[in-house]
Amino acid sequence: MARRTVRRSPLALVLLSLLAEEPMHPYRMHELIKARGKDRIANVAQRNSVYQTIDRLLRLELIAVRETARDERRPERTVYQITDAGWEALRTWTAEMLASPAREYPEFPAALSSLMVLTPEEAVSRLRQRAVELDESLAEDRRAMAAAPDLPRLFLLDEEYQIAVREAELAWVRDVMEALRTGELSWSREWIRAVAEKFS
Repeated sequence: MARRTVRRSPLALVLLSLLAEEPMHPYRMHELIKARGKDRIANVAQRNSVYQTIDRLLRLELIAVRETARDERRPERTVYQITDAGWEALRTWTAEMLASPAREYPEFPAALSSLMVLTPEEAVSRLRQRAVELDESLAEDRRAMAAAPDLPRLFLLDEEYQIAVREAELAWVRDVMEALRTGELSWSREWIRAVAEKFS
């Protein structure tokens, strides 16, 4: 029942995965997500998002309170554990996410669909900026992978995938920039109006 009513999300999947390792409190989950670089696949920019997702998983009985730890030097901490239903949901979500590409709505394709509102020169400038940032991200990802040389590949597949995707995007962006630079790809308002009339 819980599996049908909970909204599957990367953050819910990551939290359940952590609790499949061992019971822990939300602060530790948040810190492990960041330490392991999983904040690149699950949005934890707002710490509150971890607590909100935990509340949702708790309501759906995918996790349960194991204990409340009291320490006079720290605030009270609730330790959570995964339930049998949570384990089943974790396995099902992982299998479904692996098998079926999700319909996602990233910003970059949306911006490309309205590229004609910029001049070709502005487009080159912005794409150059994106290429620099992609290059920096790739360097950071490679450093992160190199920092754990003994970690088995199984635990680095998400990093490998992110690197492969960024490499492909960077190559494509550079190809489009070259087409803009040579004039192979260009436009003007008049040309856009003519195309619109032709296909209207």
